[in-house]
Amino acid sequence: MMMKSKPKLYRFFEMIPGSLIWITLAVAIILSFIRPLWVLYFIVLFDLYWLFRVVYFVFYLSISWRRFRRDTSSDWTSKLKAERPQWEKLYHLIFLPTYKEGIEILTTTLQSLADSTYPKEKLIIVFAGEERDRENFLQNAALIEEKFKNVFGHFIKTIHPANLPDEIPGKGSNLNWAGHRAREFIDELKIPYEDVIVSSLDIDTIVHPQYFAYLSYQYLTVPNPLRASYQPIALYNNNIWDSPALIRIAALGTTFWLMTELPRTERLFTFSSHSMPFKALLDVGFWQKDIVTEDSRIFLQCFLHYNGDYRVIPLYLPVSMDTVTSGNYWNSLKALYYQQRRWAWGIEHFPYMAWNFLKHKQIPLRRKIKFLWNLGEGMYSWATAPLLIFLLGKLPFLLGGGHFVDTVFFQSTPFMLQWLMRVAMVGMIVSAILTSRLLPPRPPGVAFYRAWHIFWQWLLLPVTLIIFGSLPAFDAQTRLLFGKYLGFNVTEKKRKRHQTPEGIQEIVAAN
Repeated sequence: MMMKSKPKLYRFFEMIPGSLIWITLAVAIILSFIRPLWVLYFIVLFDLYWLFRVVYFVFYLSISWRRFRRDTSSDWTSKLKAERPQWEKLYHLIFLPTYKEGIEILTTTLQSLADSTYPKEKLIIVFAGEERDRENFLQNAALIEEKFKNVFGHFIKTIHPANLPDEIPGKGSNLNWAGHRAREFIDELKIPYEDVIVSSLDIDTIVHPQYFAYLSYQYLTVPNPLRASYQPIALYNNNIWDSPALIRIAALGTTFWLMTELPRTERLFTFSSHSMPFKALLDVGFWQKDIVTEDSRIFLQCFLHYNGDYRVIPLYLPVSMDTVTSGNYWNSLKALYYQQRRWAWGIEHFPYMAWNFLKHKQIPLRRKIKFLWNLGEGMYSWATAPLLIFLLGKLPFLLGGGHFVDTVFFQSTPFMLQWLMRVAMVGMIVSAILTSRLLPPRPPGVAFYRAWHIFWQWLLLPVTLIIFGSLPAFDAQTRLLFGKYLGFNVTEKKRKRHQTPEGIQEIVAAN
C-alpha cells in the first residue's frame, strides 16, 4: 500500500530486522556447504540457548499461573468498595470498534459488560462503526440499543468516515476518530479526565465479571496510575472447541506468551484488549491512525511523550476473545496466517523506537537499548528459531561432505540435539497441562474424544511454529525490508454455537 515518504535514516532502521533474518538464512545455507562444522557448533549453541528460553518460559508461566489463580479467587468488587471509597468517582470509557461483525458477536460482548459487577451507570460505551459498513452498523446499533436500553450509563455511536487523509483504514484510525468524539462527550458531562479509565476492547471480547472492579482497584492502588496502562490475560476461549487443532495451538501459544510477559513489567507492552488513563490518551493525541498495530503503539506513544516515565501494569484477570474462523478449514488456516502476519507486523515498532529514541535525550540510554533489544531479539527469534531448530539444523548432515563426516562431533551431534529437544519438551508438557485448566467446559454436542485431542494437539507444535510462526514473521519483516507496507487485515469472526459470558466464570470456578 502507498505510504508517505520517510527519512532515509528511518528507512534504514526499517531494513535492519529483515536484513538480519535473511542474512541468517543465507549464511546457514552457504556454510552448510563450505563450513558444515561451524553450522553444527552454532546449532548446538542455539539449541542450548533455546533450552534456556524454555526454562525461562516455564518459570514465568508458573508465576503468572499462581497470580491468575490468586486474583481470580478474590472478590474485587467487595475489596474495592471496602478499601477504596474514592472508587465512586471513576468512570470506565469502553471503546468497541466494529466492522461487519454479526449481531451475535456484538450482543455477547455487550452482555458480558452488562453482567459486570461494576455499577453499569459508571460505564460509558463507545460503539465505533465504519462508514464503509454504515447500513449494517446502524442496523446492529439499533438492535443493541433496544436490547440494552437503560443498562449502561451512556451509549455513544460513532461512524468513522472513509478516505480521510493521512490514515489507513483499520482499527487505529477508527479508534482515533471515536476518541475525539468521546472527548467531546466527556467534556459535556464535565467529568475530570483523571477520573476516566479507557478500555480498548476487540469487538469479540468477553470481559471477566469483575474486570472493571479489579481494574479500578489497581488504578487506585498503584503509584502514579496516570503513567501506566493495564494489560489483562488474553484468552481465546469463545469458540475454541470449534477450532481446528493448529488454530487452537496458535491461540493458546499467544495466551502463554502473554502470561510469561506479564511478570516482567520492564518489557511489557500493551496487546489487543487493554486499558489506560483517559488523560494519557489525550496527552498523546489518541491512537495513531496510520499504522496496523495500534494496540501496542499506544504504549510507545505514551512512553515517548512522558520521556520513559510510563509502564504497563499486569492484570491477572482474563478477557476472552475468538480464535480466527473463516467458513471452512482451509480458509480458517489462511485467516490464521494473515492474523499472525498482522501481529508480526509489530516489527514496525523497531524503526519507530530507533528513530524517536534519537530525539528523546531524557530517556536513559540503557532503557533505549533494552527496549530495542527486547523487541528486535523477540521478532528475530520468532522468524528464525523454528527454522533453525527443526529444518536448517539438518542441512550440515545433508550438504556437508569430506572428512567432516568422520569426526566424533559430527557423529555425536544428532544424539546431542535429540537430547536437548527432549529436555525442551517440558515446555510443551506444561502447556498441555495448563490448557486443560484454561479451557471452558466441553459444550453440549462436542464429542468426548475432542477433549483428548486438546491434549495431544501439542504434538503439532513444530508445524505450527514454522507455518504460523516463522513464515508470517519472515513475510512481515521482508515486507518492511522492501517498503511493502502492510494494511490492516480484519480477522473474520464466526461461531458455530452461541458463547455466553459464563465461559470465563466456569474457568475461574474450576481453578
